[in-house]
Amino acid sequence: MNVYAGSDHAGFALKQRLVEEARKLGHEVTDLGPEAADRVDYPDFGAKVGRAVAGDPGSLGILCCGSGIGIGIAANKVAGVRAATVWDESSARLCRLHNDANVISIGERLVAEARAVEMLKTFLSTEFEGGRHQGRVDKIDALHTA
Repeated sequence: MNVYAGSDHAGFALKQRLVEEARKLGHEVTDLGPEAADRVDYPDFGAKVGRAVAGDPGSLGILCCGSGIGIGIAANKVAGVRAATVWDESSARLCRLHNDANVISIGERLVAEARAVEMLKTFLSTEFEGGRHQGRVDKIDALHTA
């Protein structure tokens, strides 16, 4: 599976670790930056990952910033992106299972690295359940055109 990753400076170390883990799991990962932990603005990288995921149907994204919130909000401004800020394995599983989230967003300052790795594994291995959830996802996607 194609996976796109990005962060700001506050999520840089966690992004690096999650990129490594996704590659170990056999995914083709494109790191969209930044390349160092120098100060950058999270909207730029949330948008880069969002555009990459939206332009590559079936792909997934990984985002990290200090809280996971701001960069996820930025990604959600891109039509076709359903970014979920997650904090444990249950939220990582449910955002895929029920919401067909295609981008996971994690806060390096709020989530321990080992837990973030487990959340990523859960996110990447969970499929969308469809069924009764499909109509709701369709309504979410339609909000970009409203």
